[in-house]
Parts: sequence; structure tokens; C-alpha cells
Amino acid sequence: MAGTITSDPQPAAEGRRAGPLIVTEDAELLDDLLRLCAAAGAEPEVHHAVPERIDCWEGAPLVLVGDDAAARCRGATRRRGVLLVGRDQDDPEVWRRAVEIGADSVLRLPDAEGWLVDRIADVVEGVGRQALTVGVIGGRGGAGASTLACALAVSAARAGRRTMLVDADPLGGGLDVLLGGEQAEGRRWPDFAASKGRVAGGALEESLPSVQGLRVLSWDRGDSVVVPPEAMRSVLAAARRRGGVVVVDLPRRVDEPVTEALAQLDLGLLVVPGELRAVAAARRVASMAGMVLRDLRAVVRGPYAEGLDDAWVARAVGLPLAGEVPVEHDLLTARADGPPGSSGRGPLARFCGAFWERALAGGGAS
Repeated sequence: MAGTITSDPQPAAEGRRAGPLIVTEDAELLDDLLRLCAAAGAEPEVHHAVPERIDCWEGAPLVLVGDDAAARCRGATRRRGVLLVGRDQDDPEVWRRAVEIGADSVLRLPDAEGWLVDRIADVVEGVGRQALTVGVIGGRGGAGASTLACALAVSAARAGRRTMLVDADPLGGGLDVLLGGEQAEGRRWPDFAASKGRVAGGALEESLPSVQGLRVLSWDRGDSVVVPPEAMRSVLAAARRRGGVVVVDLPRRVDEPVTEALAQLDLGLLVVPGELRAVAAARRVASMAGMVLRDLRAVVRGPYAEGLDDAWVARAVGLPLAGEVPVEHDLLTARADGPPGSSGRGPLARFCGAFWERALAGGGAS
């Protein structure tokens, strides 16, 4: 499973990295490169030859030299991150020109478009530590999984972490509603349903509604929209590349989009109320989710049926115990004093604080 159980603090202010430098006079090639930069969320600088300002050439995170401009780039300062880009698949002289300008690679469009978009996005966004990604699943209907997911996200944001909350349950009513942000401006899942390939992490984050100090990807109030597995994979991968914390609220069914989401989790939390029927239902959910998610743990919620406790429930479900959330009756409905976890007080807030303290310290949540 990709990722580690660690995360970096959210910086107080973060500037966007400079885009790549494009050197070409080929109008058709330039159109293609500008399109690929836009797909990667990058704003390039374009020149017909090596720029007169030396810092423009040496300081660019990536240099894309068109085949037509290779001769004009001879003698430029040797540096890493120079790519020779063209269209002629059968040009035997291309490698000689690449050596003359010190290019790292030779790319031929359109075959290399996918790889080039990824490369541009990497240098623009930076390749750092991926987000700690935690999924929350209900052991039965009404278990409080969405409440816990919101509380975990709000708690992480209050601690100064870059936080994104992803609502992966199209029938759940919308986590933005639970957070009180249904009127907040920004994009929802229907806007990303056609996403394929690389989604720029920075553009994703900036496009989402900001609620309670975190970014929320939820559903609108329109007709039901099917999010294909490819879109779920692309969007979550983009969210994880931004670092910090990603919390995903998952439905109990495990279809293809949910399988894609489970595959990108570092840790899953299965919320199990302390009653026999809930334990029986949670065992089925754990069996299905466990086929994809290696690290799945139980969060047990009271009140308990007679003779049960958190340790017994976790053993009965067959999962390690991540912790207990004592009953807090008013959390299952909208609260007048803010969404779950926003006050920083109460059993749920204390659970979330302790969970992040352990998980973000690198030791998981055991």
C-alpha cells in the first residue's frame, strides 16, 4: 500500500512553484505543450531560444526544448531537467541533438503525453511526503461513520494540518451539509466524474469549498451521479500528493469506485456500535473491505448491550481495536454549536485528538 503513517504540518503560507520553460518556434508543438501544462496545472514561460536571463534557464524546474530549437540551445549551461520534445518518430539524428544540449530524455508526442503531464505536475507541485489517508466505514447503517469522519477532519484542521475531507458515499446526503457548508462555493463530485489520468493536486484543492479550515469534496443536491473507478483513483491520488491529511467517508458496499478508494488508504476505521446485530453486520463489512485494505481497525461506540465492551466487540469483528468513542447523543444530529469536533471538547473530540497524535507521530493508531 502506498504512503506512510506520517505527515507534515501545513505551512502558514505557500506560493505556487514556477512552471516549466518551453523553448520552441513550432506553433503546433507549442499548442500541444501548452495544453499538457494546463492539464498539469502549470503556467509555463515560453521563449524561441535560450533566454537572455541566465536565471530563467537555470532556475526553471523543467525545460522543454522543441526539436526545432535544439540547435539554438547548443552552448547553454548544462543542467538537469532538460527534455527534448518532438513529433518525428523516425528521426535518427534526435539522440545526437539530445546529447548536444545535455537533455535527460527524448520524448515523442503524442505517445509520451501521459508521462510528460505527470512529470510537469511533479515539478510544479513538488514531490514530497504523501498525505496520511484514513478511511471511515460504518459497521452498520447509522453507526456514526460520517460523524467520525467529519470530526477527524475538523480535528486535524484545528491542529494546523492541511486537511481534505472526501465524501465517497453518493447516498449519504453530503458531508458539506453535516459541516454546515452546503452553501459554500466550490466544485462537487459531479464536476470530477469525467476525470481520467492525472489531476493536478493544487488545482483540485483550490477548486473545493473551504469549510471549517479544511477542503471538502462532497456531492451536490442534484440527481445521482456515478463516479467511475478511474475518476475516484485520479482524484484521491491528487489529494494525497498535496500532503497533510486526507479523510475519506466510505459507504458500506464495496463496488469498483470504493475498491479504488480503499486501495489508496493507509488506514481504515470501521465504526461498530456495541450491540450484537451491529457486530454481525460489521463482520461482513470487514470481510469485504479487508480484501483490499490491509490495515483495518475497529472503533467501538457505546452504549453497550449487556455483557459487551469495546475489547469484546473488536475481537468479535476480528479487527484490532483503534479506540472507543463513548456515546454522545447529540452528535448524531446537527449541532447548534458547530459540526462534530469543532468545539474541541467531548469524548469524540478527545478520541480524534488522541488518534492524530499517535498516527501522525509515525506509530499508526494502535
